[in-house]
Amino acid sequence: MFTKSVLDCCGGYSNLDYSKADMSIMADLVQLIDLTEPRFCVAVVAIVFNPFFWNVVARWEHRTRGLTRLFGGPYVACYSLAILILLLNVYRSHSITVAMKGQPKWALMDRPEVFYTGVALIGGGILFVVSSFLALGFTGTFLGDYFGILMEKKVTGFPFNMIENPMYWGSTANYLGLALMKASPVGVVLAGVVAISYRVAITYEGPFTNEIYRQRAQRCKHK
Repeated sequence: MFTKSVLDCCGGYSNLDYSKADMSIMADLVQLIDLTEPRFCVAVVAIVFNPFFWNVVARWEHRTRGLTRLFGGPYVACYSLAILILLLNVYRSHSITVAMKGQPKWALMDRPEVFYTGVALIGGGILFVVSSFLALGFTGTFLGDYFGILMEKKVTGFPFNMIENPMYWGSTANYLGLALMKASPVGVVLAGVVAISYRVAITYEGPFTNEIYRQRAQRCKHK
């Protein structure tokens, strides 16, 4: 008489024999990512620094109007900060690219379907970034609210009717797409760092921007 072991479906994961799991894939992946490599560390610093920098500077400007006085007006001050932000973003992209080149590809990612998924992500990311810029305008994109350059009303059209903060998530999609196209596991990790840094930035920027417009609405009501 033969007996057959039955897996109790109600026993949760306690019945699984993890000793038989194939961990070779994870072991290979861990070997491909060096979190202490200098170029990776530089890329992480560049990613984290950018939103930290523009939030600190923009809040300081809103509180003191220091940049407005320095440049002789809010528009010139906003444009000047925007140029600096763009240069920092260029350096961030460069550092991410250098970090990906400095660490090996993963054979499991180096296949056509992954490559074209990356292409699709970059296409969607560019669409979100460009359409956000066109909807917000230059000063709306580059923290004009903090300089007292306020928009007449909240933008609710595309792509803001599809996703909140589309420029941030479009940028994240671009980095993830590039990592997939390059079959770079460290690139995927860095794209995750971009997403986390933007998520933190949104947590601080959203309420502060809403407060700026709330104060504007109160001033208009008292006139």
